[in-house]
Amino acid sequence: MMDIDTDLPVVALTPGDCTGIGPEQIARILAEGHLADAARLVVIGDARVLEMGMAQAGVRLDIERISSPSAASWRPGAVPLVDLRNTDPSRLPPGRSSAESGRLTGDTLSRAIDFAKAKEVDAVTFAPLNKRAMFDGGWKFPDEHKMFASLLGHQGYFSEMNVLDGQWMSRVTGHQSLREALGCINPATITDSIVLVDRMMRASGIATPRIAVAALNPHAGEGGLFGREEIEMIRPTVEAAARTGIACSGPFPADTIYLRAFDGEFDSVVAMYHDQGQIATKLRGFNRGVTITAGLETVFTTPSHGTAFDIVGKGIAKTGALESAVRLAARLAKLKTRETSYARH
Repeated sequence: MMDIDTDLPVVALTPGDCTGIGPEQIARILAEGHLADAARLVVIGDARVLEMGMAQAGVRLDIERISSPSAASWRPGAVPLVDLRNTDPSRLPPGRSSAESGRLTGDTLSRAIDFAKAKEVDAVTFAPLNKRAMFDGGWKFPDEHKMFASLLGHQGYFSEMNVLDGQWMSRVTGHQSLREALGCINPATITDSIVLVDRMMRASGIATPRIAVAALNPHAGEGGLFGREEIEMIRPTVEAAARTGIACSGPFPADTIYLRAFDGEFDSVVAMYHDQGQIATKLRGFNRGVTITAGLETVFTTPSHGTAFDIVGKGIAKTGALESAVRLAARLAKLKTRETSYARH
């Protein structure tokens, strides 16, 4: 068995909502060991949840219980686990959302963030969770990304992004009603979105990202026939961003720009609102995409799919998106560490 590379970034892995497919997913990827070349993984959660995941996946793991990530021995074949002892899965029926499981999901993520703030982990990858359950359980945020920003004391712009087949999909507005989102689309938020996706892609190693900006209205407004936002707001904003050196263009009709992007013409599309981008991305590869919380001090990644309550415990949950999430988290963390080291010297 090969020794663990202690130069690899440390990624905290949490099981997400224990009533979903997360526990069996993390048990399987840890047992298969395919990610040993990408990161040093440390599980943050309850040992009973991981044991349930092992039973669901039909695998066994050599568990090393530790008090914090910095105490891991990184012994080959061992899985370091910070046992929070906070979640008894026998009290939470699988395949069913509950406020209690949502509360515990948030509590576990909060502890992982504490370790990130203490510099004991370089990134956090979390298995699928249920936003409604977390909200009902007391984590009063519309999504986990806003929860992360709050716990980190983040000030300024941040955004959820989706990565699939080399494409980085961003958006100006996120988890809010469409009526509310329309009021949040303005030159400042469009500019922030373009700048952030350009910065994130450069941080991932893409030297000159080609960014397309989607229109708001059908057919990009059809020359003002269906609305003038493209003429009066979006195009001038995109052109102003391009003058700063960002390779961005648009606005393009949203019903065709994703086809052009996935054909290789662009590296990223900035959507105006959530479903404008998510529908195209999930049709492309529902079980393969990765979601990033971009713009925060800590790197967060997760599969783009959900908790899949309908297949919990059947041993058929695929792990491709979760593996991709770990690899992307490790890559971003490594590049971030390298940039910090250069800045100090």
